[in-house]
Amino acid sequence: MGKLKEFGLAALKGFGMGAGSVTPSVSAGTIALLTGIYGRIIDSLDALSNKKTWKALLSGNIKEFWNLINGTFLVALALGFVVSVLALAGVVGWGLTHYPIITWSFFFGLIIASTVLLLRGLDGLGWTDLIWAAIGIALGIGICCLTPSESPDSLLYIFICGAVSVTTMILPGIAGAFVLQVMGKYEYIINAIAPPVNWPVLGVFAFGCVVGLLAFAKFLKWLMGKWERQTIVLLVGFVIGSLLRLWPYHDMEANRIAQELRTGLPAATVDLQIPGAVISCITGVALVAVIAFIGNRNSKEV
Repeated sequence: MGKLKEFGLAALKGFGMGAGSVTPSVSAGTIALLTGIYGRIIDSLDALSNKKTWKALLSGNIKEFWNLINGTFLVALALGFVVSVLALAGVVGWGLTHYPIITWSFFFGLIIASTVLLLRGLDGLGWTDLIWAAIGIALGIGICCLTPSESPDSLLYIFICGAVSVTTMILPGIAGAFVLQVMGKYEYIINAIAPPVNWPVLGVFAFGCVVGLLAFAKFLKWLMGKWERQTIVLLVGFVIGSLLRLWPYHDMEANRIAQELRTGLPAATVDLQIPGAVISCITGVALVAVIAFIGNRNSKEV
């Protein structure tokens, strides 16, 4: 039962990481960090890019290969991750289409709370930290202002989106889905995942994720080993600056269209849904607090 419990717990944490992946708020890396499995994931990714690992596989030593990559743990994590993405993509897509203010408010609360948690874990901020944070904020604001409202739908661009978003997805502090939002392809990918699945788009995006992940694995291990604090502070600053793209009222035209879709009537003014937005934002904050609490209790179980 011990191994079964370990498998189930890893799958549950994978589900949480998948939820972080489909929402442009809490990153999968943040969930992994809060639930105590971040180090194991980095070690497994590093092993997947190691010659020794693939030499073991090619020589027929399957058991050694499996142990090197921590295969059972990865399978459980991947199972929970995939189930989460498939289950939640349709829900998120529906929410963005019909209730964008409520949905974005929830994401806004998630990212604010996760940012606070990450900063609290740094044991105080010095002047160097503030400089890195300021650089991150400037980059976030700059990218939000420079990113065009229309982005190409070419498969090459989808591949690039996959490769870029997956590298940030596994860094604590910035969500891969958030990067997709900045790159103008978040809702496009969400709609590709939701039934009916757009397999060509999803396949190219997934291939980009695999390539980006394997290419980034060793650099990530080095980066987090040598510059972990600076990296997290920079990413947190980037997220803070990029909150412009998550503000529930950043696209009033989309909110008006959603209101007309809900009511079936032309909308002269947009219902700001302030009480619902506040409740949704608080719910997002509370969810991160619960995840952090569970992570603190169970971080040594897997």
